[in-house]
Amino acid sequence: MSFILNIETATKNCSVSIAKGGETVLCREIAEEGYSHAEKLHVFIEEVIEQSGITVQDLVAIAVSQGPGSYTGLRIGVSAAKGLCYALNIPLIAVNTLQTLASQAEVSDGKIIPMLDARRMEVYSEVFNPDLSVHRAIKAEIIEENSFSEYTEKIYFTGDCAEKCKTVLTKDNFVFLEDVKYPSASAMSKISFEKYQKSDTVDVAYFEPYYLKDFMITAPASKK
Repeated sequence: MSFILNIETATKNCSVSIAKGGETVLCREIAEEGYSHAEKLHVFIEEVIEQSGITVQDLVAIAVSQGPGSYTGLRIGVSAAKGLCYALNIPLIAVNTLQTLASQAEVSDGKIIPMLDARRMEVYSEVFNPDLSVHRAIKAEIIEENSFSEYTEKIYFTGDCAEKCKTVLTKDNFVFLEDVKYPSASAMSKISFEKYQKSDTVDVAYFEPYYLKDFMITAPASKK
């Protein structure tokens, strides 16, 4: 049986699922402002495995969200995934966070643009066709009133940027799917299974998350 453990920690949503043949068997997730990934992730992993009635030996691969997203969240997810792959000697599958978010739109027309908050009016975005093929690659961009104005068909926005972007992106063909806020490990199931079937895996030793922008640490101001 092709059981895959999916781990999604790129955003505030700490999410884990068990999938069989590309179909989600069980998913545990929670989105909290305080980023509880370090406390919740391993608990969720143990729970979905136990409650699915399988053991870790039944897993054929581990899939993890590769980013873009939260630096800390991605590190936690990737570290857990690598540890399991090493221990079980099974492959690691990397899944594009924005593709997962786009897949949750479930539309048949227009374009899907998942956006993740990169602070202020900047977002991480990508443009997908309804079949999830890439129309425009990932980039970090500043959102302003003419953003995406080149698209005349229906545009479906997903992600955690609706609140700050819907007052700027006001064209009639723009639709914000506000119930699709965070990527979920449940939505990774089909994508990770398709990658597994094609042996589309990454090197466990050398794989690093896709941060898109360098992680910056700002030194505190000196006291006079």
